[in-house]
Amino acid sequence: MQPSPPPAPSSNASQQRRSWWGWGTEDKALPDAECTALGALLPGSAATPLSVPRIASLTLPEVRVTPPSALAHLMSAAPRDRAAHTYGKAYRDVARALHGDLAAAPDQVAFPVTEQDVVDVLDWAAGADVAVVPYGAGSSVVGGVEYRNTDRDADRHTDRYRGVVSLDLSGLERVLEIDRVSRAARIQAGALGPALEGQLRPHGLTLRHFPQSFEFSTLGGWLATRAGGHYATLHTHIDDLVESLRVVTPSGVNESLRLPGSGAGPSPDRLFLGSEGTLGVITEAWMRLQDRPRHKASASVLFGDFTAATDAVRAIAQSGLYPANCRLLDPGEAALAGVAREGQSLLVLGVESAHGPVDDRLAELVTLARDHGGSLAPATRGADDTDAAGTWRSAFLRMPYLRDALARMSVITETFETACTWDRVPQLYEAVRRELGAVAHKVTGADAMINCRFTHVYPDGPAPYFTVIAPGRRGEEVAMWDEIKSAAMQILGDHGATVTHHHAVGRDHRPGYDRQRPEPFALALRAAKHALDPAGILNPGVLFDPGSR
Repeated sequence: MQPSPPPAPSSNASQQRRSWWGWGTEDKALPDAECTALGALLPGSAATPLSVPRIASLTLPEVRVTPPSALAHLMSAAPRDRAAHTYGKAYRDVARALHGDLAAAPDQVAFPVTEQDVVDVLDWAAGADVAVVPYGAGSSVVGGVEYRNTDRDADRHTDRYRGVVSLDLSGLERVLEIDRVSRAARIQAGALGPALEGQLRPHGLTLRHFPQSFEFSTLGGWLATRAGGHYATLHTHIDDLVESLRVVTPSGVNESLRLPGSGAGPSPDRLFLGSEGTLGVITEAWMRLQDRPRHKASASVLFGDFTAATDAVRAIAQSGLYPANCRLLDPGEAALAGVAREGQSLLVLGVESAHGPVDDRLAELVTLARDHGGSLAPATRGADDTDAAGTWRSAFLRMPYLRDALARMSVITETFETACTWDRVPQLYEAVRRELGAVAHKVTGADAMINCRFTHVYPDGPAPYFTVIAPGRRGEEVAMWDEIKSAAMQILGDHGATVTHHHAVGRDHRPGYDRQRPEPFALALRAAKHALDPAGILNPGVLFDPGSR
C-alpha cells in the first residue's frame, strides 16, 4: 500500500471562485446580455434578467448560537459563508437566492479538517440542541443541504433547535492510502471529483464515477446520496464501488470491515449509503478502483421513431455488451442540444477498455441499433472538431449554467429523473408529456417544453430523465415550480416509477419517497435514526420528520 501525495493546487484556482447563488464558478455564469438573448427564445419570459444580489446587500438572519472556544477556530459566521451554505443548487434554491431570500441561512458554518473535528462538532451540537446539516460541495438539487423549520408558521425564534450549523467536509480531501494489488483506495469524504482523480492518476487508476456534478461534488456526497455516474450500464451507482465506509454518528464511529463481498447479515454500508447525512457523517471510504482506460470508441445513431429507438436501447441493455455510454435523446432533447434534425432521436454509444481494442464491441452495438431501424450519424465534424456526441456532451456540461440564466429570466426549469421497467416505459413517457404538460400549462399559462433522455439503462428497464421549461411570473417562480414538481412526483408514483434514480430524496422528494417507501422499512429506519442520533440533530427533515419514532 502506498500513501498518495496531496493534489497540486490549480493554477487558475484564484480566478474560479464558486458561485454562492448558482451553479459552478462565477466566471462561467452567463452575462446579462446572454441571459436576455436566451430568454428571448422563449415567448412569455421576463424582459430583463434578475440581478445577482451582492453579499453586502443580503439580509441574513441574526446568529443565534456561538460555538465554544475550543471549536471557534473551525467555525465561521461570515456572510458569504452563511449565504453559500444556505441552499443547494435546485431551481427553487437558485430562484430564492436571486430574490435575496436567505431566511434559512445557517447560524454557523463548520470547516473540520480531521475526523476528530467532526466528532467534536457533533458532541457539542447534541448537547446544545443545535441541528447539523452535513455539506459536501452543495450541489444537491433536491433540498438535501438546506435546513427547513418543520413548523411552517414558526419563525427562527420558535424553532425546536437553538441554531443550525452547516458542516462543510471540504477540508477532508485526501486519498489516504492506495492498495494497488487489490485495486482500491482509502479516500476522505470531502474530496472533490477532480482532486480525487488527480491523486489517483499517477498510479494509473480511476474511480470511474463521473456524475454531471463531478467538478462540484464530493465522494461523501456521492455516497450519502447514492449518486449515479456518467456511465450508463453495469456499475452505474456509487454503491457498486464501495468496499467499506467509516461514519461518525452521535452514538459513535461506525467502520465496516473492508471486504470484496460478504453474506454476513444485512450490510452495514447499505444502511448509510443514501442516508443523506441523517444517520451519520461519512468521513472516509475504501473504494474499488479500475485501471485507467486506454482504448475508446464511440458512435452516434439516428432514429426517425422514438419507440424504435427505445426498443434498440432495450436490446443493447439486454445484450451483455455493457457500453460505457448509452444515452438516448428523444426528438425534443436532441433538437435542444443541436445534435439532430427535428423529429429525430439520437443514441450516443461509447465503449472503453484498459486492456484491449474495443472496435469490435462498438460494431456489435451499432449492428443492434441498425437492426431496430437506426442509421449511423455522419461522422462530419464542426469547426470546433466535435461530432454529434461531442456536441451533446458540451451541451450537457453547460446546461446547469443555462438553467441559472433562465432562472434569472424567471423561466421555470425543472429536471427530474426516474427508473421503471421496460414494459412501463411507453405509458410513462406519454403520461409525463401529456399530464405534466397540462399541469405546466395551467400553472404558467403557456405550453411547456418537455424533453426526455435515458441516462442509464439496465436489462430490466431504463432511467428516463425529463426536462421541463416554461415561462414563469416574476416573484412567483418558486410556487410555480413547487406545483409542477408535486405533479411530476404524483405521475411517477401512479406509473410505478421511482421518485428518484440518482438525485436522492432530500426535502423536495419527500412526499414521493413517503409514498414509495414500505411502512415496515420506515419503522426500521426511524428506529435506526433514534439509536444513532438520539438528540435528532443530524439533517432533520431528510428521509423522515424530525423527532419521528
